[in-house]
Amino acid sequence: MTEQTSRVGISDVTTLLARVVVGVVFIAHGLPKATDLQGTAAGFESMGIPLPQVAALVGALIEVGAGAALLVGFALPVAGVLLALMMGGAYTFAHLDDPLVGGFEIVLVLGATALALGFSGGRLAVDRVMPWGRVRSREKASVPAA
Repeated sequence: MTEQTSRVGISDVTTLLARVVVGVVFIAHGLPKATDLQGTAAGFESMGIPLPQVAALVGALIEVGAGAALLVGFALPVAGVLLALMMGGAYTFAHLDDPLVGGFEIVLVLGATALALGFSGGRLAVDRVMPWGRVRSREKASVPAA
């Protein structure tokens, strides 16, 4: 095994670890929203979020669904973008006037990390076995029949 091959393997394992950790955090934040949509909608309404009932449902679905997708490595770019947008909304409606430390740093870190992992999720991902994730070799030049 060459040093380059070893580095790629370590990179894939650490990326998987990051996806699992960040995915679990999103799921952990989304499940309470999903199990108490009315309470979540009331909280969203108090923050001035438009269409709070719809936003509560969409927020729960994104955090749980895209969090799970990030965790297993499925549709990574879509999951990363959705989670980053979710964190953008969280910043806009809940943390806009907060300081960085003790305020919006978790939202910033989660959003940026989800986006980065969405576009560089590593080889240990479900996407790699899907048709869109398979490495394609160049087709051999056609040889004229004799």
